[in-house]
Amino acid sequence: MQRTNHSFLNSITSPNELHEHIAFHEAGHVAAIYIRNEQQQLPPIFFKIIINREQRKVSPFFAKIEGGRLIDNLPVAELEHKLLVSDLDKQSLQLAYEADVINLLAGPLAEAKFVALRDDEVFNPYLINIDALKNYGGHSDLEQASCYLEYFISDPQQRALKIRSLFIQAFNFINTYENWACIQHFADYLLTNEQTHISCEEASAVIDQFLKH
Repeated sequence: MQRTNHSFLNSITSPNELHEHIAFHEAGHVAAIYIRNEQQQLPPIFFKIIINREQRKVSPFFAKIEGGRLIDNLPVAELEHKLLVSDLDKQSLQLAYEADVINLLAGPLAEAKFVALRDDEVFNPYLINIDALKNYGGHSDLEQASCYLEYFISDPQQRALKIRSLFIQAFNFINTYENWACIQHFADYLLTNEQTHISCEEASAVIDQFLKH
């Protein structure tokens, strides 16, 4: 999960501003992967955060998440989907790919909320729709989410309904007070951290410590 922006509508004027955008984007992914998956009683998954501070000549701040998905291999997942015989197995696979899609959408949604609050603008699912997420570093996130749904839902109309439903779930997660406070805390942690690698154990500990207060 890596922030990408293929739009000129969301202009960033300074390296520090770019740092904040990326930090909130990745914090949204991390919070959804850790908190929401746990809320849904899904299996824990491995991830790590890579921060490359040596690429300042090319990019003033570089951060991405490796791992963090319940389903990493879509062709294998599709094959398993065809071979599953029980409704329980099919339900488990559906919960997994839906969680992965929601976690992908959570990154650009967190960045969008950060920008809305900073600029004193309204943040709601009608002004910030799915397509608008491309303006908040979500180009690759949306591409990957679409790949998931194309593998599991063949009908275009059903896919459109499903992505809308998952978008609303991701929006509600980001917009919940406790979750947003956690995202803000973790974004600050990323901005002040001098490490180049942050393990999922360390990220989880930071979140758990914050949630206990």
